[in-house]
Amino acid sequence: MTEPQLPDRILLVDDEEALRDPLAAYLAKQGFHVRQAESAAAARTILRDMPADIVLLDIMMPGEDGLSLCRHLVEAQKTPVILLTAKGEPTDRIVGLEIGADDYVVKPFEPRELVARIRSVLRRANRAEAAPTLEQDFLFEGWRLDPLKRRLTDAEGAVVAISSAEFRLLRAFLDHPRQVLDRDRLLDMVQGREAHLFDRSIDNAISRLRRKVEPDRTDPRLILTVRGGGYMLATDVTRADSQPA
Repeated sequence: MTEPQLPDRILLVDDEEALRDPLAAYLAKQGFHVRQAESAAAARTILRDMPADIVLLDIMMPGEDGLSLCRHLVEAQKTPVILLTAKGEPTDRIVGLEIGADDYVVKPFEPRELVARIRSVLRRANRAEAAPTLEQDFLFEGWRLDPLKRRLTDAEGAVVAISSAEFRLLRAFLDHPRQVLDRDRLLDMVQGREAHLFDRSIDNAISRLRRKVEPDRTDPRLILTVRGGGYMLATDVTRADSQPA
């Protein structure tokens, strides 16, 4: 007999009760198990008792801000994060994506769009967990990507946080080194069926990835722009056994 599937667990972290309570009720009606936290400290306490499948995280909160908690969730717990941001916070959104957030929505937002984004992020996370367990690391220009742990390390072994979208984009390049990949193909490889809904512009995604792997992002040497064609990873890629954790 098939075991019943448990609902996905969402932790909603926002200090605005007027937003938090009705949003939690709406998400519960969509079939999610929702817990609430009014601060980063409360979120950490809740997560110690029970992990979440995804965290919806407000950036601007008193005490520890959402970006600090986001970094902890991505690096220490590998938990998918969607940021809840205000219209006037473009810099914070960029920083959030750079430290590993999977997506963001701008307040005020349409709850149905948020649900679509939640389900998209969860599908991608589930596909990553179901990946084969015997896959070698990618080595390129001193960088190392562990495709199972989704961990990127530099030549000194320091871990560089990357979001799920950045991981998929980098993986697409590593699977096709020295090949020109146009924008449509990259979107299909990175987003699949959700591309038409979640196109934040492949060019912006490339720019964020360059900030992580290029010595000088103003003069890229690894991820090149091909005029009229798209982008290309201009280096060789080798494979090696994973390093011990």
